[in-house]
Amino acid sequence: MQQNSETIIAVEQQSAAIEISLVVPVFNEEESVGPLIERICAAMDGFDKPWELILVDDGSTDATLLKARGLLDRPGLTMAIIELQRNFGQTAAMQAGIDAARGRLIATLDGDLQNDPADIRAMAQALDDRQLDLLVGWRKNRKDGLFLRKIPSWCANALIGRITGVRLHDYGCSLKIYRASIIKQVKLMGEMHRFIPAWVAGVVPSSRIGEMVVTHHPRTLGTSKYGISRTFRVILDLLSVLFFMRYKARPGHFFGSIGLAAGALSAVILAYLFIDKFAFGNDIGTRPLLLVGVMLFLSSIQLITTGILSEMIARTYFRDDDTPNYIVRQIFRGP
Repeated sequence: MQQNSETIIAVEQQSAAIEISLVVPVFNEEESVGPLIERICAAMDGFDKPWELILVDDGSTDATLLKARGLLDRPGLTMAIIELQRNFGQTAAMQAGIDAARGRLIATLDGDLQNDPADIRAMAQALDDRQLDLLVGWRKNRKDGLFLRKIPSWCANALIGRITGVRLHDYGCSLKIYRASIIKQVKLMGEMHRFIPAWVAGVVPSSRIGEMVVTHHPRTLGTSKYGISRTFRVILDLLSVLFFMRYKARPGHFFGSIGLAAGALSAVILAYLFIDKFAFGNDIGTRPLLLVGVMLFLSSIQLITTGILSEMIARTYFRDDDTPNYIVRQIFRGP
């Protein structure tokens, strides 16, 4: 606990000069990146505290990086462009931006112009006024397709809220604002950016996580990087989130509980067959129940062993957890 407190103090002291860091991951958004930066500058015009824009190019294969670099010299803009070595995915790109952010607050948004940067200042004020650590955007009037985007999203939000206990209307909205001292304690993995509120709930009480209605625009430039297949990935990711939330620090309890249950059932079956064989003289060699009992016994041994190994791996993970899930090729900064 003392170490966490020192980390928080260090982050806040380091970030004191900049109020808000805007983190925007982009991938093949050559048509959108210029208008995006212009909209961000317009939205933050007149903001009376220092802010910065961190653009993370997630291995784009088009002219996204070139067009973004052309705006580095824009007056009044403090911008850093992080070029990743290849496409690592939105979660890794977001993590790279968060790691580089220097602001007291960190705001994240998509680079496709569907999130409105004009909401950022109001969200930052609401975060402080409501004493929150995370404020999530709610696309109440969402400008997406009904069957391929809205309905799967509604179902996923309800399921995620029920399983994780963090009830929000819109988990999938990338427009979020965090206290830097909190989000820097969370390591994002895989494709878990959709479940950031659940990860943050492992660091702070869920009462310090809120939501706010934000503007959502239809996509007019570029093409969407998501399809219906995302729904199935969300289900798999949700199972991973559930496991990590409940058993990340004690995976042996998860595997061990299943193993003990299988072992207990195996013991009952084998005890019944033992009595049937030696007390009543019945032949059990060809009975399927014998095979079931033996397989359950072997499964029990395997699951308990897996639990012990996972406990060892978890302890190694918590002791050495500084390996990033991305590789930076280079960083460009304005004058």
